[in-house]
Amino acid sequence: MRTYERPEPNLAAVAAVDLVKVYGSGETAVRALDGVTVAFERARFTAIMGSSGSGKSTLMHCLAGLDTATSGRVLLGGTDLTRQSDRVLTRVRRERIGFVFQAFNLLPQLTAEQNITLPLDLSGRRPDRDLFAHVVEVLGLGERLGHRPSELSGGQQQRVALARALVARPEVVFADEPTGNLDSRAGAEVLALLRDSVRDLGQTVVMVTHDPVAAGYADRAVLLADGRIAGDVDAPDPASVTEALRVPAVGR
Repeated sequence: MRTYERPEPNLAAVAAVDLVKVYGSGETAVRALDGVTVAFERARFTAIMGSSGSGKSTLMHCLAGLDTATSGRVLLGGTDLTRQSDRVLTRVRRERIGFVFQAFNLLPQLTAEQNITLPLDLSGRRPDRDLFAHVVEVLGLGERLGHRPSELSGGQQQRVALARALVARPEVVFADEPTGNLDSRAGAEVLALLRDSVRDLGQTVVMVTHDPVAAGYADRAVLLADGRIAGDVDAPDPASVTEALRVPAVGR
């Protein structure tokens, strides 16, 4: 593990600068994020790790514009999300960010193909047919496009969710425990596909996970503890991540 250094946010796909998030007030207030500054580089796969209550999900939600910070800034490219209206944030989430959640979040009445193109349809954009064909081929969904979610396995549903995120060409794909509802084999396949999207499509992926094995698929692991950055591991593997999580947070 290397010593954590404050990054240069302007060079990042997305970054947090002195980010604070407090839930509640007075004696019951919970400081979920405590002055977090961290940048996530373009075209890299980064895992955010930490124990339950460390702030990792809160950080992702603030980075993705799903939650508002108490103070500090969130920069998506050149856009400060903390200064935008709800209307603008809705458009940013739809047009510039992709999401892959543990629960798949597919519409049951739509086919796989319709679920994949839904964000583009909602924003009035046409899919890039070459990219669509490439993503479908890479994810092995060619024979499943006409199937509804109830006709797909859990792993296939998560592939549809990943395809939906990728075909919109987002600046960042946020993945929140994307293998949480999958068996080990399907989970490994989804993690490999996330890694391949970075290598083959130049996608930026930020994934929240508690699993050191999942983090081993990433290029980098950012570690949180008690709402603060606790470490930063390049080329992580399960052993190095597990060891880093045992080390007290830097500067504490």
